Formats: sequence, structure tokens, C-alpha cells
Amino acid sequence: MPKVTLLARLSDGLPLTASMADENDAYARELETYERQAKKLIRSLASSGAEKAGVGDEYVTVESGPHFCFHYVLSCGVCILTLTERAYPKRLAFDYLDELRKEFFQIYGNQVAGASRPYEFIRFDTFIQKTKKVYNDSKTQRNLQKLNSELKDVHSIMTRNINEVISRGERLDNVAQKSTRLAQESKRYAAQAKHANRMRVVRQYAPVGVVVVVVCIMWFVMKKLW
Repeated sequence: MPKVTLLARLSDGLPLTASMADENDAYARELETYERQAKKLIRSLASSGAEKAGVGDEYVTVESGPHFCFHYVLSCGVCILTLTERAYPKRLAFDYLDELRKEFFQIYGNQVAGASRPYEFIRFDTFIQKTKKVYNDSKTQRNLQKLNSELKDVHSIMTRNINEVISRGERLDNVAQKSTRLAQESKRYAAQAKHANRMRVVRQYAPVGVVVVVVCIMWFVMKKLW
């Protein structure tokens, strides 16, 4: 069953809405760690420029620990992510995410780019909770029919490791930070060079300027005296 669900904007990692773990869940304490990991995963995807990775929707499973894995869909600049137990069928996990994706974009699609604060669309949690209940048990008749209908080709789902995804995002983030620092240093050096050049010109021509000023003053004084 889906344990944690998070929707975030990929351009900057801003969380748009979420549904966190049930306090009564048998894994409640452990899931708190996975909630933090989910946010870190989103930030890594944002750092790696995942929203530019492809034209169509991208389906990815990220293995994390012996018991759980993340599933996410990248669509139109938004990451729709959920955490499930490893035994939970991938096809159902992605059908669940697809339902959230369609409903979310229908309601908030034209507001995503303008969102300015975290969890701005938290009211969407009502729909997440309702949909989560439908997908809680993979053995219900409805879900079994979904599995048997083979609506989604599991071979199109990429599988990655959590450390691989997060470390890649961190590496790219470090590269971006270094590039920013280099750009700032270049600007600082250019400003210092410009100032040094001005001072060189001043030192070169200041004596001549002083002589000219003195001569002009003397000429003016002598003219007055004559």
C-alpha cells in the first residue's frame, strides 16, 4: 500500500502537496526517516535538472533499504512520488500515481509555475487519502483486475538505487555551486582589474595634470598683475 505521497515542482524542489505516513502504521517510526529521504530525493532530482530529462512521462522505481521502495512519475515539471513496501506491485503503484497526476493537473495544472510557498495545494491531500484507500489492498477484486489487465508495461519502468539518485544530485549540485563561486570570483577579479587600471592611469597622468593646473593658475595671476 502507498505509505507516503509527495508532489513537488522539479524546477526548484518546492513541495506542492503531500500525504505523510499514518501515525498508527506498524512502520510509523521508520517511515519518518523515509519521509526525510523522499524530500532529499526530490531535491536531488531538482538539482539534476530532471524536468528536462525527457519529453514524455517518466516512470522510475528507486530501491531504498530491504523493505521499501519509492516510485515516482515525472510529468510536466512535477514529480509525483510515493513510498510502498517492496512486495507491493509496481503496476498498482504507478496506476495510483497516474490517478493523482491526472486529477492534480486538472485542478492545479495552470497554478504550478506560480506557486510561491511550500504545500500551497495541501487541500489536494483529501483526494490523495481517498485514492490511497482504493489502493491499500493489492488483492481486492478491483486491483486484481488492474493487475491482470496489464495496463502498464512494467518493462518501461526504470529501477534505480536511492544512493545513486541522491549522490548524482549532490554531485551536480556541487558542480553548480562551484560554477557560481567561479562566476563570482571572475566578476570580483574583473572589478579589481578595472580599478587597478584606473589607478594606473591616474598615477601616469596626475603629475602632468598638476603641472598644467599650476601653469594655468600662474598664467591667470600674471595676467591679472599686468
